[in-house]
Amino acid sequence: MIELRTPAEVEAMKPAGRFVAEVLATLRDETRVGTNLLEIDRRAHEMIRAAGAESCYIDYHPSFGASPFGKVICTSINDAVLHGLPFDYALRDGDLVTLDFAVAVDGWVADSAVSFVVGTPRDEDLALIDTTERALDAAIAAAVVGNRIGDISAAVAAVAHAEGLSINTDFGGHGVGREMHGDPHVPNNGKPGRGYPLRAGLVLALEPWFLQSTDQLRTDADGWTLRSGDGSRGAHSEHTIAITDDGPVILTDRSFLGVR
Repeated sequence: MIELRTPAEVEAMKPAGRFVAEVLATLRDETRVGTNLLEIDRRAHEMIRAAGAESCYIDYHPSFGASPFGKVICTSINDAVLHGLPFDYALRDGDLVTLDFAVAVDGWVADSAVSFVVGTPRDEDLALIDTTERALDAAIAAAVVGNRIGDISAAVAAVAHAEGLSINTDFGGHGVGREMHGDPHVPNNGKPGRGYPLRAGLVLALEPWFLQSTDQLRTDADGWTLRSGDGSRGAHSEHTIAITDDGPVILTDRSFLGVR
């Protein structure tokens, strides 16, 4: 069921969005060559406890997961692009890192993801990250009253296709509210003018994610981590936004911290 939030409820969601933004900015700043993925998870857990927030991941067990996730943040590295389960791995020079984080604060959820490179970057990795970020910007710009879900999807696809990238639509954006994943599904490819009409009060997590040379995924032995089918690298950018009569509001915006 698709739920619309009142202006007061959108306002009540802002602390969750701000907290998610602060945690991702902090973790990105602290993550470097040699950082262990389990350290990232422990640090995120510390910040959740200190804030009195609630993890959306630790007990999460959807049909596509082998077991409850058991960690509080997704850490996807290199050819992993989604649902990366943290494990005992120290980051190496040039690793492409995606952190995906969702929590509830006072019962309201916010969800966001950021990709970056530790150490010496490859040009192709920076280009892929830039493409996901530009696709996210395009998606947000299309998230206005009077448009439809297909307009958001088409905006994402236009950026990807301009770079010659293919698109997987198995996983994409989604509604956000009291739960992390709700209706509607927002695929990263679609036709403009199609789908659910966008209305004030609709809160969505928009999340373009692309792989360098495929749109096929395989599930890792951990039962969670999704990797590219051909070993190419992936990147993922995500914000939780609220559609209002005055335009989209980015609830997980990190710009107030001086970072993207």
